Amino acid sequence: MPPINKPTPREEYGIVLDFLQHGRSTSQNRNPIAQVLGEKYLMLLEVTPKKDVTLQPGEKVYIGADKRDKIHHILGRIKYSDLTQTAKMELERLIENIVKEREKEFVNFFNKCGPISTRLHTLEILPGIGKKHMWDIINERKVKPFESFEDIKKRIALIPDPKQSIIKRIFEELEEKDKYKLFVG
Repeated sequence: MPPINKPTPREEYGIVLDFLQHGRSTSQNRNPIAQVLGEKYLMLLEVTPKKDVTLQPGEKVYIGADKRDKIHHILGRIKYSDLTQTAKMELERLIENIVKEREKEFVNFFNKCGPISTRLHTLEILPGIGKKHMWDIINERKVKPFESFEDIKKRIALIPDPKQSIIKRIFEELEEKDKYKLFVG
């Protein structure tokens, strides 16, 4: 039986990290570009704005398949190392806000995640979570699902800040430091 191809996730909205009015200084093409973070799958993308459109860092823009008002086309995915310094600084602020806004989703991750293999659990690839914390989380979530990051901290002794563990993990995935992807599409 042939392997099942999973469709590539598509972002509907992006948040502008940086707008380069004259394109990259290293490129011969001097058309404006923007570096954006996909809102849902946290993908790093480079886009071309429509003519005479100026974008601001932090601005939410539609990048989906339907008619776009500010974005002409998506150039493609980019690596973390391709981001400008401005984009990297904006990304730090944005990831922190996204984790805070989507806390319920990330807490649910702690409640539902399972093993990757017989020797590795998904929780273990979060920064600061080892075998002991993993077992504490698994046993505690059987008693009652976690309700917030604060609830995790209260119920699991000496656990590093779970919110910061998620943020660090997202950055590890964006920087492609690991083959496993938990949060970045």
